[in-house]
Amino acid sequence: MDRILQEMLAVGRRLEGMDSMMASLTEETKSIRLDIAGLQLRVTALEQRVTTVETQATLAPDIDHHKLLYLPSKVIDLADRSRRDNVCFLGFPETMEGAAVQFFLKTTLPQLTGLTFDPPWSFKERTDLVLNAETETTTHDQL
Repeated sequence: MDRILQEMLAVGRRLEGMDSMMASLTEETKSIRLDIAGLQLRVTALEQRVTTVETQATLAPDIDHHKLLYLPSKVIDLADRSRRDNVCFLGFPETMEGAAVQFFLKTTLPQLTGLTFDPPWSFKERTDLVLNAETETTTHDQL
């Protein structure tokens, strides 16, 4: 009987050890569950972001195609505007007016051509822009 009692006590001690191990395993599994729940939220958010990026990627070629079709006409329009704003007089070198653009247009040019020149209200502003612009070789409307 003593032997049975000894064995029962040994089993009891083992069960107590197992109880504490089970309690610690339960705590660890709670922590792991919380981590998994957090990871599930992050995975869901990442899936949504991937879906958004894929949608944008499928639309991007269409957008780029429209931009590519639009850009040449835009460049031509801007170049034509620039050409329309510049005037070149045949027989006169491009830098003949020097730094006195207003004087050249108001006096020298009318004397040389025999034409009168009545400058518009924005004449001074535009000639000042000419003085401040960098010298470039451009195509002009010829008069």
